Amino acid sequence: MTMVPAPVHEDLFEAVLGDEVDTVVRLLRSGAPAEATDEDGGTVLYTAAVNGHAAIVRLLLAAGADPGRGSGETGGDLPLCGAACNGHTEAVRALLAVGAWPDQREEHGFTALAWAVRQGFADTVRVLLEYGADPSLPGPDGALPLVAAARRGSAPIVRTLLSRGAPGGEAALAEARSWMGRDVERVVREALAEAYGAGRVPDGGAAPGGAAGRDGLEGFETVTRRITEDGGVTLEVEVLRDGIPVAGREQQTGHAAIVTLLEESLGLRPPPEELAERALRCGDPALDDWTEAAEALARRADDETFDAAVAWCGDGDPVRQTFGAEVLARLTAGTSARAGFGARALPVLRELAREARDGDLVRAVVRALGVQGDPAVLPDVLRHAVHPDPRVRRGVAVAVTGLVPAGHREGVTSLITLARDGDATVRAAAAHALAVAPDDSPAAREALADRLDDPDPVTAAEAARGLAIRQDERAVPALDALLVAEDPEGPAYRIAREALEHVHDERTRLRLESVLPRR
Repeated sequence: MTMVPAPVHEDLFEAVLGDEVDTVVRLLRSGAPAEATDEDGGTVLYTAAVNGHAAIVRLLLAAGADPGRGSGETGGDLPLCGAACNGHTEAVRALLAVGAWPDQREEHGFTALAWAVRQGFADTVRVLLEYGADPSLPGPDGALPLVAAARRGSAPIVRTLLSRGAPGGEAALAEARSWMGRDVERVVREALAEAYGAGRVPDGGAAPGGAAGRDGLEGFETVTRRITEDGGVTLEVEVLRDGIPVAGREQQTGHAAIVTLLEESLGLRPPPEELAERALRCGDPALDDWTEAAEALARRADDETFDAAVAWCGDGDPVRQTFGAEVLARLTAGTSARAGFGARALPVLRELAREARDGDLVRAVVRALGVQGDPAVLPDVLRHAVHPDPRVRRGVAVAVTGLVPAGHREGVTSLITLARDGDATVRAAAAHALAVAPDDSPAAREALADRLDDPDPVTAAEAARGLAIRQDERAVPALDALLVAEDPEGPAYRIAREALEHVHDERTRLRLESVLPRR
């Protein structure tokens, strides 16, 4: 008997590749199988998953596609692994929601978690763990997920794995420490040279391939990119031939933050100065290497840490002073405030506020003063309301939120001025501070009304909230417009909805609550 080959539904595959949801629906309704395969044995579900077309993944699953069926000539490729390997979190979620086994291994031993960890996709890792992926299963190289994440340099993934009790802390710490002292770019280049070049070339040296050889890759050019993401810096090195990318590698660089996280999880307590040096090597208060060190010190809440932070604030180096102020901000906020650090830190911070000029330092000091919750610090904070750095001006607005008493002319005037700032983030923060301030002067009301038509919807929503709190009738049409126009998943819509609790007229409130967003 002659075997008739199964039909290849090219139109379905084309629609899936093009993310044409309506076409996929039509083809499925007309009889195209949800488990169609191409001439190489690739399944249509795998094609949708590996390309991150989550809506089509859901359609195919609803039409009967098996989430655990292998794809390819040997059936060794899994839809869940294909989605996880490329960081398609919503496709991963869709597969897990219908019963895909999170720990199913592909042909070469990879699980979805092993892929997501090694590729650095923190959101995907989080979803896999939420659906029961085992954080103790090693990958095909034998490395536990925590060790692989430490090698990768992804602090967010390490943080997530630790929250799920992942084992291997000591090995992961040794791995992270070994990377912390390396020149990561050089390591990546050498790995590429070994794979694609004619051997290593010293930095700045020449190779027979000409100018391209100075990168250690004879006959090739390389491009290096540093991308700030996920609380750290991802280093990408791409190999080009005749201007066309032919290979590349990437490496995250949050190893100092990972060392700090793992030390805490293991109960280790390095000296404060050692943690400070990690932050100072990073030099960027926005990155995990800095913030994890500051948070770890603040959690100690002891005199040794406080004294070290005060000493750093008195240092002549603005970066070290910034770190000291950030540690003091954390030590004097929340539960640590009960230790009495606030009163002891206040003179240090006020003096630093008078002297500071560097933008990062001023932001740190302003924040540290703001968390004291004491209106007496307002002059020290408001002196920086005209700082040239918009991040500082925004920090001022955030710091004085809830501190400006009714009738405090300087505070209200500063907030009104900041609410007219050229930077949208400054205006939004100032509008919020003005909205929740107890001052109900005509000047405050008019300043809020002036922002109802602000091009930044968050600023407009904060202004509407401020007027609603003051029972000003101008809030109602503004809230109506925001609830119609704004994205229901966005911050402006959320603020407008929250503002409805201040609309006391029941009929008006009920009408606004029933407004349907245009989206």
